[in-house]
Amino acid sequence: MALVVTENCINCKHTYCADVCPVDAFREGPNFLVINPDECIDCGLCEPACIVGAIMDEHAVPGQLRPFIQLNAQLGNVWPKIRAGKPPPPDAEEWDGVPGKLALLER
Repeated sequence: MALVVTENCINCKHTYCADVCPVDAFREGPNFLVINPDECIDCGLCEPACIVGAIMDEHAVPGQLRPFIQLNAQLGNVWPKIRAGKPPPPDAEEWDGVPGKLALLER
């Protein structure tokens, strides 16, 4: 079992989660973060660190967000590690809570 980054991270991309991850399981893409499930130790530290609520336990991911489980697994093996936080995009707050952002995911 691993934690999963879901849709609300797209274009928000706050990186407080990467700051608290003890095993550097986060990977960074152009406008989204993922968790490599093979490296996640399910410590749960990242979930409360995500100020937009985009991180959840794999078993708690609702139906419409289930594709993000596979996306984390796929992209977690491709994208580079992010070991420390970075400033969010300047318009991150505007994207918080916007539905239907999957089409905006940049690979």
